[in-house]
Amino acid sequence: MPRAWYAASIEEFVESRIETIFGTISRNCGGDIDAEQNDAWARQIDFLQAKLGGLRGTILFEYAIPRMGRRVDVVLLVGAVVFVVEFKVHSATFDRGAIEQVWDYALDLKNFHEASHHAPIVPILLATEAPRTAVEVVRDPDGVYRPIPVALDDFREVLDRMLGTIEGPTIDGKAWLRAPYRPTPTIVEAARALYAQHSVESIARSDAGAQNLAVTSQHIEDLVEEAKRTRRKVVCFVTGVPGAGKTLVGLNVATQSREEEHTDPAVYLSGNGPLVEVLREALARDEFSRRKADGASITKTKIKESVKAFIQNVHHFRDDALADRDNAPAEHVAIFDEAQRAWNREKASNWMRRKKNVVGFSQSEPEFLIETMDRHDDWAVVVCLVGGGQEINEGEAGIDAWLNAVTTTFPDWRMHISSRLTDSEYAAGNALDFVRNRPGTVFDDSLHLAVSMRSFRAENVSEFVKALLDREIADARSSFERLADKYPIVLTRDLDAAKEWVRSQSRGSERYGLLASSNAFRLKPHAIDVRAKINPIHWFLNGRDDTRSSWYLEDAATEFQVQGLELDWTCVTWDGDLRFDRRGWGYHNFKGSKWQNVKKSENRQYLLNAYRVLLTRARQGMVIFVPPGNRSDPTRPPENYDATAQYLREVGLPELR
Repeated sequence: MPRAWYAASIEEFVESRIETIFGTISRNCGGDIDAEQNDAWARQIDFLQAKLGGLRGTILFEYAIPRMGRRVDVVLLVGAVVFVVEFKVHSATFDRGAIEQVWDYALDLKNFHEASHHAPIVPILLATEAPRTAVEVVRDPDGVYRPIPVALDDFREVLDRMLGTIEGPTIDGKAWLRAPYRPTPTIVEAARALYAQHSVESIARSDAGAQNLAVTSQHIEDLVEEAKRTRRKVVCFVTGVPGAGKTLVGLNVATQSREEEHTDPAVYLSGNGPLVEVLREALARDEFSRRKADGASITKTKIKESVKAFIQNVHHFRDDALADRDNAPAEHVAIFDEAQRAWNREKASNWMRRKKNVVGFSQSEPEFLIETMDRHDDWAVVVCLVGGGQEINEGEAGIDAWLNAVTTTFPDWRMHISSRLTDSEYAAGNALDFVRNRPGTVFDDSLHLAVSMRSFRAENVSEFVKALLDREIADARSSFERLADKYPIVLTRDLDAAKEWVRSQSRGSERYGLLASSNAFRLKPHAIDVRAKINPIHWFLNGRDDTRSSWYLEDAATEFQVQGLELDWTCVTWDGDLRFDRRGWGYHNFKGSKWQNVKKSENRQYLLNAYRVLLTRARQGMVIFVPPGNRSDPTRPPENYDATAQYLREVGLPELR
C-alpha cells in the first residue's frame, strides 16, 4: 500500500477533475468508504483546488504515520516548507485533542522521517465552521512550528505568510516521498500497531547501524516454523540493552498467531504486573474504538477477554498449569519477557505454600514453565527475552536457572542462545560452561539487540547511565557530552522548577511523569509518598484532565511500576537511599524514624538497579531532582544529598536556576 493514497504536483492537482482524484484515493485505501468519509474528502479536494492556485510543489492526501496507526489528511511540500494540514469538517472550534493530533503528526515527521529532519514543518488545523481569528506563529528550535488554528478564509493567507518568511532549499516532492521513515514507537504504541496486524517492519526503525528488529523477529519465526516442521522442542534466548526492543520482538512473535485460521496460538507472558495491565487496557481501548468505528456491535468486556488470552501474567499462566497438570496448554509458543526475573525454587516453593496451599513444590519457575510446555506431544517453542542489570526483586532466579533446567531436566530440547548472553550483565554464571558443548546448542548473533530504541534522540543513554552508576566519572562525562545536544538531562534542587521544566519540554501528546525509588521514603516533605500505590492504567493511559494520570505530576511511579514502560520526559527524584560518596555508593533503607545501612550485597544491587530503571525510562530527556535537605530535620540533613548533586554536576549536568 502506498505511503500516500494520492500524490501529485500541486499544478496537476488543481487542474484535475475531482472524480479522478477521488478515484485514486478510493483505489489506494483498499477498503469500503462510508458516506461521511466521502463527504470529507470531497470538501477537502474542492477547498484545496480553490486555494492552491499559483503555488508550485507537491500535495499528498492521506499520508501514513505508521507509529500512530493514522494518516495525515494532507501534506503540502511548497518551497522549503512541509505543511501538515488536518481538517476538522463541521467543527467550529479548535479543541485541544485536535491541536495535539496535528502537532503529533508534525513531530513524528521531524523525528522519524529522514527528509524532514532538517526541514521547517508547519502544522495547520482547519476547522471548517470556525470564525476568523488572529494567527500566532511560534517556531521551536528544531524547526517545528506550534500548531496554527486557521479558519477557511485565512488558509491561503497563512500559507503565503509562512512561505514569505521561511527560507531554505526547495523540497523535492518525489525524493521526500521516497525517503526512509524510521519510527521508534513506545511499547504501548508498538503493541497497538502489532495487535492491529501491522508488521514490525512498518513500526520499527531500520538504521544500518542498529540491529534490525525485523531480522531478529524473522529469525525467531523461522525457528518456530522449523520446530513445527521437525516436531522438536526449542528454547531460545534473546538479549538486548535496556530499551532495545526485546518486548517488541516478543509481541511481534505472539501477534503472528492472531489470524483466525492459525491453529498454533502463541502467548506473551510477563511477571511485570503493571506492564501486563497497561498493555491489556491499551489494546482493549484501541480495539474497541476501531471495532466501533467499523460499525461492529461488541462490548469492551468481550474484547478484554480476547486480549487476556494474548497477553498473560506469567504467574497466572503458571497457576493454571499447576491446576491442570495432565494437559498441555493451548499455546505451542510461549514468550517470557524479562525471563531472568522468574522465581527461584525457594521463592516459588514459599509462595505455593503460603498462597496456594501447595506443600512440597520443588521446582523453580523456569523448570516448571518449561515442563508445562514439554507436555505437548509434538512440538513447542519457549522464547526467553533477557534483560541485563535490572533485577529489582528478591527471589529472582536469573538466567542460569533456565539454562540449568534445560540441561538437567529436558535434555531433548534444543537451545538457540544469543552470543551476548556471555556478557557479565546477564549474569548467566557457570551454567553457560555446561551448555557450551551440549549437543543441540547454538550461539547466534542475530538473537541480540545491541542498540537502545527507547530514546530515538540518543541511543547511548543506557551507556551514560551505566557509567554514572558504575561511578566511572570520565566515561560518564564523555557519554553525556555525546548526547547532551539531542537528549537534555538537567539537574535541579527545586522540585517546582523540575516540574515546570518537563511541562515546558513536552509538545503535542508527549507524556511526562514523576519517578521515585520505592525506597525514597523521605520525599514526603515534597508531597511525594511512594507508599501510596498508583494505578498504572490511570497513570500511563489516562488524559491530562485526570488527576491520577502522570500528567498531573502528583503521584510518583516507582521502578516496579515503570519497568518495561516509558515516557517521553521524566522527572527523576533522587532521595537519600542512594548517596554518592568518594569511597563508593552509600546504600540506605529508611525504617522507623531513621536511615539504616543496607548490608546485603544483593539488596544493594537491587537498589542500584532501581535507579538504573528510573534513569532509563525517558525517550527524549529528563530532569533529576536532588532535594536540598533540611538542617532542622535529622532524617534529611543536606549532606545526605549534596554529594550526589555535586557528582551529577561533575559529570556535566547543567543545573536549572
